[in-house]
Amino acid sequence: MPDTERRSPPSPAGSAPRATSIATIERPTVSASERPSRVVVELVAPVVDGGRFAAKGSVGEHRPVVADVFGDGHDPVVARLDVLAPGSGEWRQYPLTPSGNDRWTGGFVPDRIGRWWFRVAGAMAGPDSTDRGASSEVLAVDVDPARARYSSWYEVFPRSVGHGTLTDVIAHLPYVASMGFDVLYLPPVHPIGRSYRKGPNNTADPGPDDPGSPWAIGNGAGGHTAVDPALGTVADVARLATAAAEHGIAVALDLAFQCSPDHPWVTEHPEFFRRRADGSIRYAENPPKKYQDIYPLDFESAAWRDLWAALLDVVQFWVGRGVRVFRVDNPHTKPFAFWEWLISEVRSSAPDVVFLAEAFTKPRVMERLAKCGFNQSYTYFTWKQTADELREYFTDLSTRTVDFLRPNAWPNTPDILTEQLQRGGRPVFALRAVLAATLSANWGVYGPAFELMEHTPRSPGTEEYVASEKYERRYWNLTGPDSLAPLLGRLNRIRADHPSLQQDRTLRFHHSDNPNLLVYSKHDPDGGDAVLVIVNLDPDQAQHGWIDVDLAAVGLPYESSFHLHDELSGDAYWWTGAWSWVRLDPDHSPAHIFSVRCS
Repeated sequence: MPDTERRSPPSPAGSAPRATSIATIERPTVSASERPSRVVVELVAPVVDGGRFAAKGSVGEHRPVVADVFGDGHDPVVARLDVLAPGSGEWRQYPLTPSGNDRWTGGFVPDRIGRWWFRVAGAMAGPDSTDRGASSEVLAVDVDPARARYSSWYEVFPRSVGHGTLTDVIAHLPYVASMGFDVLYLPPVHPIGRSYRKGPNNTADPGPDDPGSPWAIGNGAGGHTAVDPALGTVADVARLATAAAEHGIAVALDLAFQCSPDHPWVTEHPEFFRRRADGSIRYAENPPKKYQDIYPLDFESAAWRDLWAALLDVVQFWVGRGVRVFRVDNPHTKPFAFWEWLISEVRSSAPDVVFLAEAFTKPRVMERLAKCGFNQSYTYFTWKQTADELREYFTDLSTRTVDFLRPNAWPNTPDILTEQLQRGGRPVFALRAVLAATLSANWGVYGPAFELMEHTPRSPGTEEYVASEKYERRYWNLTGPDSLAPLLGRLNRIRADHPSLQQDRTLRFHHSDNPNLLVYSKHDPDGGDAVLVIVNLDPDQAQHGWIDVDLAAVGLPYESSFHLHDELSGDAYWWTGAWSWVRLDPDHSPAHIFSVRCS
């Protein structure tokens, strides 16, 4: 990777604007040569926190822009959108279209990654040539690679693949590709500490051959820029990234900014860690869980600048080895300012890097991380199970936060085996996969535990797996006849075939008289593709009822007749009008995924 000039972390005072008293604000002066415009431009969107943060877009995706543009009196006005691409010195101009009540709509399709700028301008439409018009503030849109908007993740522990090496993971790629996943996420691949190493099921008494938790990073073989010798070498990571790309798969590495007691930094940089009164270093805790094998980093230490720089070096090291996707462990336990700085620094030389925030925490904290630059975020989907919960949550994600937070829905993780998955059997695994793959443009599973329907908890009332792969190597039979791999592959093929499922902005929910039937649709804002999904949320018995489809939401005229093709079963249906009766048996199929075509 070529050397690039690195900007220093910000000063403690930052660059926030100084608060100003209303009494000290200067009133605008009017020049006789510049008569104020009669036009007003306001309520421009997208705007995030008044322009403090950039909105999000992706290459090839239509980025809608709206604003109120109007003038005094009865004279008509016109409005346009001005857009400045990264690296360009010229503004592109696009007309805006009136949509009623002085609201104007339009947008642009970015053709490159980077920070774009836009503003909305308005002027009087008549021969009033003396009116100079008005424009909004200039606002930013960060345009990401398409993978940030639409991706399918598959998590696997390398030590449980084949003989447990990265070379075995390369041989495993055809299996992952056969299910249509395009991101292969690996938990930390670094050397694992020996001190306080955890044994099976997070016990404190490991045997001599127990591998420990990959999140306890660092030993005499190295730290965050080293690879566990049992897995392979740094060169093997680069080989894996290259081989995965040939299958259309990106390798995602875990960024866990924490250390084992044996990490080289513990002796080389003791100033990076917080200590107790007796001088010992604090270990990590998430009550009631205790992680004696993990030392958190102290982002409030006097050496915070050196710590930030060292962590940036870690990310850039792996970027230089071909890694372009990172899943970030517990980012909500580190400062927001750190992430805003680090992500900006990484993108200054590698703008195609994608960051996923693993932050199961308070909603506003998750949202702030997204504003700071994270491309995607884990969600509460895992625990949203009723129709009301799913409707409320995903309506919020597709409206209020859609301009800056991209959800990534996972039915399970190595840490989360919900009570629903523990008791629901094959139907609940199937319906949760359908929901995750169609409600969210980004989704993922922890495999092979998911497709093999691993459902036994460590103990009643917990979400921990028994014989958790976090603490021991597992051996999976991928050739069993009951595997859900064919369903996962089918879902990812449906997603690839339907642009409507590759974005979150057009998600709409429809009415059903049965609370066990969840009905929703998505349509492609750039074309005629539309998908209607009906899911039976009851894994134990068949459910039926009447549904009322808002035909306009799927691009159909009122009371029209239309053709439906079930992308899961292959069955075809003809419906007329908004109301239809459906029945879904979980033992046969948990859902309809209909492609919609007007007759």
